[in-house]
Amino acid sequence: MSMDQSVLICDQVAPILNDILQKNGLKITYEPEITPDQIKEKISNFDIVIVRSRTKITKEMIDRTTKCKIIARVGVGLDNIDVEAAKTKGIRVINAVEGAMNAVAELVLGLMLSMAREIPRADREIRNGKWLKKELMGSELSGKYLGIVGLGNIGKRLAKLARGLNMNIIGFDVMPIADDFARDVGLIKADIDTLLSSADYVSFHVPLTDATNHLVNAKRISTMKKTAYIINTSRGEIIDENALYDALKDGRIAGAALDVFEKEPAVGNKLTLLPNIICTPHIGAQTKEAQTLAANVIGEKIIMILRGVI
Repeated sequence: MSMDQSVLICDQVAPILNDILQKNGLKITYEPEITPDQIKEKISNFDIVIVRSRTKITKEMIDRTTKCKIIARVGVGLDNIDVEAAKTKGIRVINAVEGAMNAVAELVLGLMLSMAREIPRADREIRNGKWLKKELMGSELSGKYLGIVGLGNIGKRLAKLARGLNMNIIGFDVMPIADDFARDVGLIKADIDTLLSSADYVSFHVPLTDATNHLVNAKRISTMKKTAYIINTSRGEIIDENALYDALKDGRIAGAALDVFEKEPAVGNKLTLLPNIICTPHIGAQTKEAQTLAANVIGEKIIMILRGVI
């Protein structure tokens, strides 16, 4: 396939992506603030479209393409791209599953430590002139059971990091979990309901599908320990936020940490009013290293596709 290709980049990406594409002769239009209406107007002019999470590529946009060959997501999830519409038009959809695994796994560890030691509260109270040394009695992660729902790249990386903190790992995935990996990290395989009822911390790493929408509902939360914590860095719709709110408000679980929400931005979300939740603004992959790696992966994949290697 010719390298004489036009590329529309719709979101802010690490400079290495531009470098890779330009060095191989591709023509780049960089519009990180482009609007949906502008995409509809311009998309027919491009062979390749690149997005992160801000931009949604809808069926209406895809229907307007005339020569598009590749839609690339500089990240993991593909729920902001109508993949079926792209397939119908013969457009390849690619992502960078490798890019965010360490960044997201490290964020989960940070959130677990923050909940276990009440770090946000400690910081907040000392700024308010309160020295709550006796009241801030935390717990240790060592020896606790971490349930990981979804053992893809991110889930596996989290398991390895958590094992380094001497946590016990319980894992569930709809796909078979390799025995050698389970042995390496001491992972206990379990169905999702056993995992939820057994774990001290539960972290979700699944794509958003019809099957995973509201995977965490009132019934499943009711099976968890009162001392358990939920962490979600995958997609907000995985959790029924009303059910989670009620459980946190009534003390039926100890706490939660959310990096993703059903509607984003989540400013004004009632969950943010609760004292036993930590909220972050979808920053799982927001590290310099992760963004550079994801951009590099996408750049190399595009070039390999054009060369017919993959």
